Amino acid sequence: MSQTSVIIATASYDSTIRFWEAQTTRCYRTIYHPALHVNKLEISPDKRHLAAACKPYIRLFDINSHHGHVRTFVAHTSNVTAVGFHSDGNSMYSGSEDGTLRIWDISVTPINTVVLHPNQIELISGDQDGIIRVWDTRMNTCTIELVPEADTAMRSLSVMGDGTMLVAANDSGTCYIWNILRGSQVITEFEPIHKLQAHDRQILKCVLSPEKKYLATASSDKTVKIWNVDNFTLAKVLTGHQRWVWDCAFSVDGKFLLTASSDMTARLWSMEEGSELRVYRGHSKAIVCCALNDG
Repeated sequence: MSQTSVIIATASYDSTIRFWEAQTTRCYRTIYHPALHVNKLEISPDKRHLAAACKPYIRLFDINSHHGHVRTFVAHTSNVTAVGFHSDGNSMYSGSEDGTLRIWDISVTPINTVVLHPNQIELISGDQDGIIRVWDTRMNTCTIELVPEADTAMRSLSVMGDGTMLVAANDSGTCYIWNILRGSQVITEFEPIHKLQAHDRQILKCVLSPEKKYLATASSDKTVKIWNVDNFTLAKVLTGHQRWVWDCAFSVDGKFLLTASSDMTARLWSMEEGSELRVYRGHSKAIVCCALNDG
C-alpha cells in the first residue's frame, strides 16, 4: 500500500490525537488539547478531515493543515459515541448518550472575523479557507473577493480608521496589507502593498492603532508585536504572557494596549515604553477576549 495514501490516526485518554506513518510506525503529528476526551474517530471520504467524537461535542480537524482544528460542533448534552460522514463529504452524522441522532452540515465555511468599513456600508469578512470578502450591505452582495493565501485560515482583520488601509492576519503568522482606493462613498479597489511575516505561529488578532502609527499582532507564540505602519518595521515586542495571547485593544489615543491571554491574565501596556503597566487577575480559566473604551 502507498505510504502517502494511508492515514492512520489514534486517540488516547492522554488528551492527544496522533498520526502515524503506516510503514515506519513513526508518529509524524500530534494534536493536543487538555479537554480532548475522544470516544470515536472518523476520516472523511476525501481524506481532508478527521472527526473526533468527544464529550459532549465533536471536533473537526483538517488533516493536511499544520494548525488542524477547523470547527467544533455543539448540540449534544452528553457523550458523543458515534460519528461518520456522508459519502459526498458535505454532511456528518453523530449519535450520543443523550439519546439523540444529529445531522451536521459541514459544507459551510466558518467565518472567523468581520469588520465594518468606516463608510458604514461595507462589511469585510475573513473565513477558514483564507478568503476575504467585501459585502455591500445595501445590496446584500459580495463585491470583492481576495485570496492572499489559499487554504490558510484568516484569523483577524483590521481597517484603518480613515478607511485607507486593510490588514489581514492568518494562521501562518502572516499579515497581508492593502491600500484601499475608493470613490466618494464605497470601496473601489484594493492595492496590495506589503506581506509581513510577523510571527512563526498563528496570529490570533491584528489591530491598527487609532492614530495610524502602529499595527499590533497578538500570537499563539505568547507575544504581542508592535509594528510601525509607515514601513512595517518592528517597533516593540511585548513579553510577559505565559500562554497564547488571544486578543488586544488600543486606547482611544493609541498610547495604551490591553491584551488577553490563556494564562488567565489581562495586561495593560504602555506603547511609549513598551512596558507592562498593570496585570488584571481573577479569571480561573483562559481569557480569550477583551474590550477597552476610554473615550
